[in-house]
Amino acid sequence: MIKYNDYDEAIIGPAYIHRDHRVVHVLVYDAEKIRDILVKRDGMTHEEAREYIEFNIEGGYLGIETPVLVWPDDIWDEGDEE
Repeated sequence: MIKYNDYDEAIIGPAYIHRDHRVVHVLVYDAEKIRDILVKRDGMTHEEAREYIEFNIEGGYLGIETPVLVWPDDIWDEGDEE
């Protein structure tokens, strides 16, 4: 199972998913928690963090065990209110 470094607090848990005609065991991450980590740790705005996640994490394929990201509250355009 592949794990992203520095985002342990964002792990929701494991899941079995179908990928490439197989059932694989992957980790599931809360993307909003990753965004919050980037905002606090790296000083990004929410928009910068969202773009970083989309380009560098969601956009990266690490093989069939690539983790899955979910946006539980789908906070997309709320800006830097927090």
